[in-house]
Amino acid sequence: MRGVSEKVKLLMGVLALQLCFSGFHIVSRAALNMGVSKIVFPVYRNVIAVLLLAPFAYFLEKKDRPPLTFSLLVELFLFAFVGITANQGFYLLGLYYLSPTYASAIQNSVPVITFAMAAALRLEQVNINKKHGVAKIIGTIVSIGGATIITLYKGPPLLHQPPYITLGAMSSSSQILNWTLGCVYMLGNCIAWSAWMVLQVPLLKKYPARLSVTAFTCFFGVIQFLVIAVFTEPEIDKWKVHSGGELCTILYAGLVGSGISFSLQIWCIDRGGPLFVAVFQPVQTVAVAIMASLILGDELYTGGIIGSILIIIALYLVLWGKSEEKKPESQEGVKDLTKLLLDEENQHKGNTDIPCMNAIAKSIASTGHGILAIDESNATCGKALASIGLISLKLIMELIGRG
Repeated sequence: MRGVSEKVKLLMGVLALQLCFSGFHIVSRAALNMGVSKIVFPVYRNVIAVLLLAPFAYFLEKKDRPPLTFSLLVELFLFAFVGITANQGFYLLGLYYLSPTYASAIQNSVPVITFAMAAALRLEQVNINKKHGVAKIIGTIVSIGGATIITLYKGPPLLHQPPYITLGAMSSSSQILNWTLGCVYMLGNCIAWSAWMVLQVPLLKKYPARLSVTAFTCFFGVIQFLVIAVFTEPEIDKWKVHSGGELCTILYAGLVGSGISFSLQIWCIDRGGPLFVAVFQPVQTVAVAIMASLILGDELYTGGIIGSILIIIALYLVLWGKSEEKKPESQEGVKDLTKLLLDEENQHKGNTDIPCMNAIAKSIASTGHGILAIDESNATCGKALASIGLISLKLIMELIGRG
C-alpha cells in the first residue's frame, strides 16, 4: 500500500507541477497585456524567488554545500545568463507576439533540443545501429519539422469563442501578435533552456547543492536584468505597480512560477527521474490551451495544431529512445548477477555458512540500489527475483533474512 501511495504522491506532484507552469503562461500573458514591462516583470519575479529560496537553501544545504570560489561564482554568473536572462527574456519577447498555447507547444521541443546539444557535446551517445538511436534521431528531425511548421504556417483558425471570464485588456487576440517573430523568440527561449539543463550536469558535479545553485542563479539573473534595465527602462513609472491585477501576476510569477515550481520540479525529478517528469510535459500544453481559450479567448490555428502534434510525437520518440537505451544495460547486469548467484550456490551447496552469498544478498538488498529495496516486503522481493529468472529463491530469501 505504501508503494501505491508513493506513486500517487509522485503523480499528483508532477501534475501539480504542470498546472503551475500552465498558470504561469496565462499570468505572464495577462501581465504583458496590462502593460507590465518585459524587463521589470522578470526582475520582480526573480527577487521574490531569491527571497523564497535563499533561506531554504541556506539551512537545508548548510552541511552539504561546498565552499564558493571565484571561478565557481563566474560559472554561476554565466549559468544565470543562460538559464535566467536569456531564457526568461526570450520567453517574454516570444509571448508578447504569440498566444500562451503556442508558446507552451513550442516548449515541448526542449527535451529534443537538449538531447541534440548533449549529443553534439558528446554527453549523450547515439547508436544509429540500434532502434533507440534511430528513434532519437527521427524525433529530433520531427521536432524541427514541427517547430518549422508552427513558425512559417499559421493556417486558418479552428474553433473560436469569446472568453467566459471577462478581464478587460486580457484578450491576447490583439494587433500586437506577430506569429513568425514570436516563434523565433520562443525557439531562442527553448535553446537557452536546453543549454541551461545541459550545463547543469558539470556544474552540479562541482557544486552539488541544487537549491543553492537555483538561488544563486536567480540572484545573478536579477543583477543582469537590472543592468539591462538601466539602458531600456530608466523611467521610474515603469517600475511602479499600478493595480491589484499587476501585483497578483508578479506574485504568482515569483512565488509559484519560480519558487514553488522549481522546488516541486526538483522533488519530482529526485523521486521519479527526469524522464518521468518530461513525459507529462504535453499535459501543460493541453491545460494552457483550455485556460487560454476560456480566460483569454484565444484562437487555435491549423498550422499551430499540426506543428504542436509533431513536436509532441517527437518528444515521445526521444523519450522512448532514452528508455530503450537503458534496458540492455540493466538486463546485462541482471544476467551477470544471476550467473554469479547460481555459481556461488553450486560452489557452496551443502554448507550452512555462506559468507560470500550473504554479502551478495546484502548488497542487492541495500536501500535504493538495484531491483531490490530493503524497505520492500519479502513478498515483493520474491516477485522481483522471480521476474528476473533466479531459480533458488528460497536460498536467497533465507540469506537476506540472516543479514
